[in-house]
Amino acid sequence: MEGSGSGSAYTHATWHLLVSAPADGATNMAVDEALLLSVAAEQTLPTVRFYAWTPPCLSLGYAQPLSDVDLAQLASRQWGLVRRPTGGRAILHTDELTYSVVAPMSEPRVRGGVVESYRRLSAGLVRGLELVGLAAQADKEYTLPGRNAKGAVCFETPSNYEITVGEKKLLGSAQTRKQGVVLQHGALPLSGDIARICDVLRFDSDDERRQARERVLRRATTLSTCCEAVTWEQAAEALARGFAEMLNVTLERVELTSAQAEMAARLRAEKYASAEWNERL
Repeated sequence: MEGSGSGSAYTHATWHLLVSAPADGATNMAVDEALLLSVAAEQTLPTVRFYAWTPPCLSLGYAQPLSDVDLAQLASRQWGLVRRPTGGRAILHTDELTYSVVAPMSEPRVRGGVVESYRRLSAGLVRGLELVGLAAQADKEYTLPGRNAKGAVCFETPSNYEITVGEKKLLGSAQTRKQGVVLQHGALPLSGDIARICDVLRFDSDDERRQARERVLRRATTLSTCCEAVTWEQAAEALARGFAEMLNVTLERVELTSAQAEMAARLRAEKYASAEWNERL
């Protein structure tokens, strides 16, 4: 898939495109980190990845306490739990398209600080949503009520250069930097009840849980609420085209190499599937 020249601010480059089969939370986070380490070792090109989650999985931000989670409710639904290597608050990954971008910090498309790289990558995400008929925005500042709220739910409020539609958050992203490499990943909810995450988070009362659900419904949305039905495959194709056009890259479809797959399996077993990592806070 080639860029059309809209991203002419950048010299043309070739990146990799990886479309993964649905996997559990530990596997998905392990693959993202394996790609980061592979890019850091200069063993692969910058990579855009699209993936899904099975079973549904609650992910916690890197520094978020486990005490935010109602573990009994999570277990009763047989949903997974994983801690992300990136920051932010809790996300329930189900009925969604997840993307990741892995590139060296020296790459012009992610160079600079976190906010600046968010801005550049958000241009590709906004263009992808335009291709499915949606007029989305990625603005730096927001004036939504409760902008500075410290709740446990990531989708309650937008952050700088995250994607909104009609002042509701649609696509949330988070980033980490390690060994000279940027890993940014984010979640695009396609359908379903965006507030069901509140059923597996801990609240002091049922009334507090109800209020949290109402806040999420006021402040967040799904793709199917905003436009005609779009399949996972159509959304992935559109976002890939958006990245290709706005970043002026050719996306070359690849699979995980054997070395990357082995690294991901090791990271899954030793880190992302371990209580030591997931329950450390």
